[in-house]
Amino acid sequence: MSAAVIALLLGGAGIAIGATPAQAAETKFNVKCVPPAGGGDPVEGETTAKVSAPASAKVGDEVDVSWETVKPASNNTDLMDIPQDSVQPTGWITVGGGGGELKVVGEKKNPPIPKKAPMQMSTMKGKLKLTKAGKITLTPGKYDVAVTFSFGTFVTKCAPTGDVGVGATIDVAAGTSGGTTSGGATSGGATSGGATSGGTTSGGATSGGATSGGATSGGATNGGATSGGTTAGGGGQTDFPGKPVEVAFDCGPVVPGGIKTPVTINAKKNGGSYDLTVKTAKGAMASPMALPAGALKPSMNIKLGGADSGTVKVSGPANAEPIPDKAPVSLSDMTGTYKPGKTGKVTLSPDQLTIDVTMAPGATPINVPCKAASSGVSLELDTTAQEGGSGSPATTGSTGASGGLAETGAEDEGGIKALALVAGTVILLGGAVFTFTPWRRLRGTR
Repeated sequence: MSAAVIALLLGGAGIAIGATPAQAAETKFNVKCVPPAGGGDPVEGETTAKVSAPASAKVGDEVDVSWETVKPASNNTDLMDIPQDSVQPTGWITVGGGGGELKVVGEKKNPPIPKKAPMQMSTMKGKLKLTKAGKITLTPGKYDVAVTFSFGTFVTKCAPTGDVGVGATIDVAAGTSGGTTSGGATSGGATSGGATSGGTTSGGATSGGATSGGATSGGATNGGATSGGTTAGGGGQTDFPGKPVEVAFDCGPVVPGGIKTPVTINAKKNGGSYDLTVKTAKGAMASPMALPAGALKPSMNIKLGGADSGTVKVSGPANAEPIPDKAPVSLSDMTGTYKPGKTGKVTLSPDQLTIDVTMAPGATPINVPCKAASSGVSLELDTTAQEGGSGSPATTGSTGASGGLAETGAEDEGGIKALALVAGTVILLGGAVFTFTPWRRLRGTR
């Protein structure tokens, strides 16, 4: 018997005197795992689990149950190393003979896991209150694996695809129904008239949110929503440069602390319309990993104010060249067309930023929306209403197709500070946290 099992037996609260030593059995079963949102199609693999519990006890006892992952169904991807103490598993054990389900939770404790190395998860533990005499079987079932980085926690959900063998059996003798009650959180698993699970939980996976420092530009900055901006005069002028305004983007839990970057809106008169070009700061951080060509494509909503209303969408091309690991990351310039719907002074302010990430040709892009929590006016235009313009009843916004956009790379004028953080996040979302090998191939490598 291992020292870990002995410690489990001696240290578990509420184990009845007279409960026999733990017994365990390994069971192999196939699972289908669903990556986090945007992670692609479900994949299948094989896992080996060892469930441990006392061989016998009596009604009223509360016994310790554990689930050790002997062999995982997955490897880490080749995208990045998984940090130490960042993986937390949660499993659900089917309780046969008494009904119900026992939730078991592991500590967030693991060694560093290099790229392509097998996943390593802590032993999951829980407590089972015995309320009915007879044989109780414990069969491993579905499980979740949460990996926490500084920018968020990502969960892969796995469930059996076929029959699963019993992991342990408890022979429950008749006794008092009082028993010791479990302190701590109880399991959310379903219970029926038999055994009831009072599953313990360990500390929740929380992310220490990394925040991005605001990039500054050589021009004027704006610390929040302001009026004013650069005014485009009349006459024969055709080019109307805007001023940079500091914008704080709230990306929700994907990027704790959000993103700050100067944004500049420039306009060029084209008949009665205006061709817009929107620039963000040059990349100020190194890429957290190598990014393929075509991985990052930005777009932004420009909010109209003053005489006109609605939004204008501008978008930029994806990066034409791969971005090496630790190289500066920049967004391309975004362009679109504004067709005025009203005559008068119209303000243009940066609004929601969206980054679409595609990690492989033909893959579904992952959409990362970032709301402008604070912004300001970058440009003000003296406009003349055009038929079908943005402020007319026919539409509330004008969207122009992009064309002749700048290349990305070292000389790209577009970019955003802390995009490396966003890129790392969405890559994890897109690639999930694991690379699974079909079970039939695993057999050949063991």
